[in-house]
Amino acid sequence: MAFFLCVIGMVMIVEGIPYFAFPDKMKAMMAEILRLPSARLRRFGFVLMMAGLALVYLGRGA
Repeated sequence: MAFFLCVIGMVMIVEGIPYFAFPDKMKAMMAEILRLPSARLRRFGFVLMMAGLALVYLGRGA
């Protein structure tokens, strides 16, 4: 459980950096994301999930 909490904490840090460092650019990016079709966002999310799964697989010592 401690490892899981560390991982979640690290994800939150990495996710928060752009909002802290570039708030105006993040607002513009969010506006652009709202204009994208749902299918494209779904594909992008799927690709990110598969890349994350591959990293976890490799990092756990395949």
